[in-house]
Amino acid sequence: MAGIGKTTLAKKLFQDPFIVSCYSKLVFVTIGPKYRLADILVDILTQVNPDIDEIMLMKGEKGLAGLKRMVQESLKYLRYLIVLDDVWEIDLCFVLLELFPDDKNRSRVLVTTRMQEVADCAKPLNICNIPFLDKKESWDLLREKVFGEEEPCSYRLEKAGKKIAENCEGLPLTIITVANILSKVDKTIEYWNEVADDKRNSVYKDAYEQMSKVLYPSYDYLDQHLKACFLYIGAFPQIFLLDVSQLANLSSAEGFLNSESVHYYEETMDYAYDSYGYFDDLYATNVIMFDNETFDFYLHSSFWYLCNKEAARTKFFYALNCHGDTLPEEGIESQRRLCIRNNVLLAIKDVHNSIASDSKVRSLLCTDYFHKYPVPLFLEHLRLLRVLDARSIRFYEFPMEVLKLVQLRYLALLYNGNLPSSISKLWNLQNLIVVRHLRIVKSVGNLLYLPIEIWNMNELKYLYTCGRDLPHPCCEGSLLPNLLKLSGVGPQSCAKSVLEKIPKLKALSIDIELAPDATEPLTCFDHISHLHQLQELGCYIMNPTLKTEVVTPLAPLSDFPSSLTKLTLNGLGYQWEEMRKISSLPNLTRLYLECYAFRGPKWEVRDNEFQSLLHLEFEDIDLEQWTFENCLCLPVIESLRIAHCYKLKEIPLTFGKSLVRIQVVECNPMAVKCAIKLKEEWDDKYANRERLLQLDVRSSL
Repeated sequence: MAGIGKTTLAKKLFQDPFIVSCYSKLVFVTIGPKYRLADILVDILTQVNPDIDEIMLMKGEKGLAGLKRMVQESLKYLRYLIVLDDVWEIDLCFVLLELFPDDKNRSRVLVTTRMQEVADCAKPLNICNIPFLDKKESWDLLREKVFGEEEPCSYRLEKAGKKIAENCEGLPLTIITVANILSKVDKTIEYWNEVADDKRNSVYKDAYEQMSKVLYPSYDYLDQHLKACFLYIGAFPQIFLLDVSQLANLSSAEGFLNSESVHYYEETMDYAYDSYGYFDDLYATNVIMFDNETFDFYLHSSFWYLCNKEAARTKFFYALNCHGDTLPEEGIESQRRLCIRNNVLLAIKDVHNSIASDSKVRSLLCTDYFHKYPVPLFLEHLRLLRVLDARSIRFYEFPMEVLKLVQLRYLALLYNGNLPSSISKLWNLQNLIVVRHLRIVKSVGNLLYLPIEIWNMNELKYLYTCGRDLPHPCCEGSLLPNLLKLSGVGPQSCAKSVLEKIPKLKALSIDIELAPDATEPLTCFDHISHLHQLQELGCYIMNPTLKTEVVTPLAPLSDFPSSLTKLTLNGLGYQWEEMRKISSLPNLTRLYLECYAFRGPKWEVRDNEFQSLLHLEFEDIDLEQWTFENCLCLPVIESLRIAHCYKLKEIPLTFGKSLVRIQVVECNPMAVKCAIKLKEEWDDKYANRERLLQLDVRSSL
């Protein structure tokens, strides 16, 4: 990420006396996103040979070829250290590296970059990902920059200072910039407490403003469709763990991913990449971060500020944080997207009038945290609305005015009741998300169904019902021809008559709420094989009954479609012998087993099982002994995560060379010892691959 300290570290290494003594020539070249190759070559030449009087830059390929030859010849037989600072393009990296002769004399090239693609051109062991500073490191840096080495810091200031440092979220550039601001004002405990207690304090805003010139190139370098997706993230609260599915659907409804130059929706591509691939693209450019604890993406506050600043400048969206933001002079008029960050504003008449005056609004996003009190939306003046996300507001009655918004592509609400049959009037709707407040287990015979008219909504691509089932189609022509993802339905939606009417379904998530003392086996998997394009399947018992003995599975496994690439099972209680029905799936790459999905003390993976599995995760399983039949099991596995398996004593030690990382979270100490031994043996066995196995152990024991 920009500001993490790449250049600072490179300069320290470049200037270190011992390192300087090891090389006969040292070259430090700063490149940046906009460059001329000829200028870079001239810079290298003048540093290698300071006595060159002048280098004439010739035009055309002949001149460039001459410069390349001169660089190559000038470095031959020299032991050199070359720092290529701030490289943005992998092609440039390859061009330059080809010019540097390898005379087997321990010459080195150090590259700093914000782009993962550029970093990946190096061998894995030669890549150094600079982490954020921890709390102690952050405070040490802030204290050094504010007080220096001699000026003391009082205990009361230290307490506030540690909180200020923590608010900088581990980014050295933020810490240094904030420290510079603090060092220029009186160091009073009142002022420091004020800064510490409010992350929206002007000190942080001023710091982010000063940092913008460093961060902006990362945004400016993005492809156009990624710029829109990135700015859209800024509409959500600061330090907000992003719902990838929600943002993928919103971006699709907004039209960000519909450009002909974007291939996310080609039918030949994997569904997961279709939906979420652009998050990987943003992560690869280090403009969004990944939280290893929650496995969610988020924006660093410095980039969140940049998003909002750029969104305001380009009128990408307009944020309403307080009543003053609704005044005409603040620019609410002529905005296409409104972002409500304080749901209470919707209860104020002046705000309604201001929003109603903006007839060009196409998107209304209520991104405040959950608001349990009903507030009116007053949508009658927003007839051109295409996106309405109000899942942070509880509706006790269905807002019937929504049904007049016939241009809607995306609708998300928090509502517990039945949907009206007239929902089908929203004939352009592509995403329908209806969340329930405080899920309560339904009693037998009291099932909620969507209206039968749902089968007339031919444009639907994503349907999240949260405890409401699809009704059985009533006529031959009933069909949801474009539905790609169905979530939150129960076993009743998995009948053959229903699934046959969703021919393009790629992702299905089944939520099962058990009635008390339920004994009848469920049939939710009996007809899954009719979904020939299904790639992702999840089945979750919402209120599992955990008994000590192994019981009959709640939903017997049947044949799954061979197209399946991701499978998540939760609370179903299968015996490990049943795993054979899963392990033979030819395209399965990700398997998640949660909350006693399988039961029993021993699981042996047999030869030729899971031939395509890349990621395996099991959590809250009563497994004690996990073994492999031979060393050919799980041949292409890349990552493994084991969490809260308190009985697990043994894990296999014979994983193949494709393994990259293992995470063990709050497990039996014997399992931790196995994982440590596995890493030691793996590193010894595959040391010549120049990549070490990553082991992450988290334990409170």
